[in-house]
Amino acid sequence: MNYSSILLNNAARIPIIGFRTSTIEDPIQLKLAMEAALKSGCRHFDTNNLNKNERIVGKVIERWISRGLLKREELFITATLPMAGVHPERVEIFMDKSLKNLGLDYVDLYLIQFPVTVKYNEIIDLPVNEMGEIQTETTDLIEVWQKMEDMSDYSRARAIGVSNFNKDQILRILEKARIKPAVLQIEIHPYFQNQHLVDFCGQKGITVVAYSPFGSPRTNPFNKEEGSLKNKTFNVLEDKTVISISEKHSKTPAQIVSRFLVHMGVAIIWKSSNTSRISENMDIFNYSLDKSDIIKLKNLDKGDNARTNSMALKGLLEHPEYPFK
Repeated sequence: MNYSSILLNNAARIPIIGFRTSTIEDPIQLKLAMEAALKSGCRHFDTNNLNKNERIVGKVIERWISRGLLKREELFITATLPMAGVHPERVEIFMDKSLKNLGLDYVDLYLIQFPVTVKYNEIIDLPVNEMGEIQTETTDLIEVWQKMEDMSDYSRARAIGVSNFNKDQILRILEKARIKPAVLQIEIHPYFQNQHLVDFCGQKGITVVAYSPFGSPRTNPFNKEEGSLKNKTFNVLEDKTVISISEKHSKTPAQIVSRFLVHMGVAIIWKSSNTSRISENMDIFNYSLDKSDIIKLKNLDKGDNARTNSMALKGLLEHPEYPFK
C-alpha cells in the first residue's frame, strides 16, 4: 500500500498516517498491533519513553528488517523527550536512552513532549511532593531547544520538533532557533480543531501532526474547568453527523474523521490494539469527502472546551510554561 506523505521543512517526508504506540502497555498487544500496522502499510510509528515500551517497538522493527521485509529508511520513527528531560543537561541523556531502547542509530523525528520540566527521578516519571503536586523545575525552552539542535547536528535525529506548545512558546523558539521546528504535535479532532495553531504553523512552515484524532473516547485525561480538575471524554466516533457521513460513503466513522483531518492538511497518529480496526484506519485514500461533508464536520468544532489532553495536574498548572492557560 502506498499512501501520502507531507514534506517537512528539512526536506524529509513524514507519512500522513502514523501509529501511536505509547498508550499500549501490554507487550503482547503492542507487538500484535505493530505487526498488524506494518502489514497494513503503516511506516510511521510514534513512541514515548514514559510508557517503557520502546524496547518492544525496537524488537518488532528489528524483526522486520532482519527478515528483509522492510528497510530502515522506509520507516519514520518518532521519539519523545519526556518532561524530566526538558533540561539542557538531560536532552542527550534521554536521546541516548531512546536510541538504545529502540535499537536504532537515529530517529526520524525527536519531539519535546511538553514545555514543562519536572524533577528527574530514575524510578518515578512524575514525582510528587507531600501535597500531591508534581515537582517541577525552572524551564528554559531556548536552552533546551539548542540541545535539540545538537541532536540534529549529531545525526541522532533527522528532524526535531515540539508537542503541546502554544503559539507564544513557538515564536520564542523561532526567534532564536538555528534549526526551526519541523513539526508541532498537538491534539486535534473534529470537536477540537485547533485551527488557529494549524494556520499559524502553516504560515511558519511547520507541519502539524494530530494526536487523539478520535477524541480519546476510551481515556479519562485531566482537564481544567473553572479552576478545578475534571475528567472529560469526547467520543467523536459516536457523533450523529460523523455517523451519517460514514453511512453515506460506506466507511467507518474513524475513516471519515481521518479523511477530514487529512483534508485539513495535517498528519495524524492514532492508537488501536484491534488488528482489524488498524487495517481499516489505514484505508482512507480511495474516496474523498465532498464540500457539504467538510462544512458539516467543520461545524462540529467546540473550541478549547473540547480539549481532552490538558495535563491539568497539580504542580504543572502553576508552572510559568504551562501551555494551556
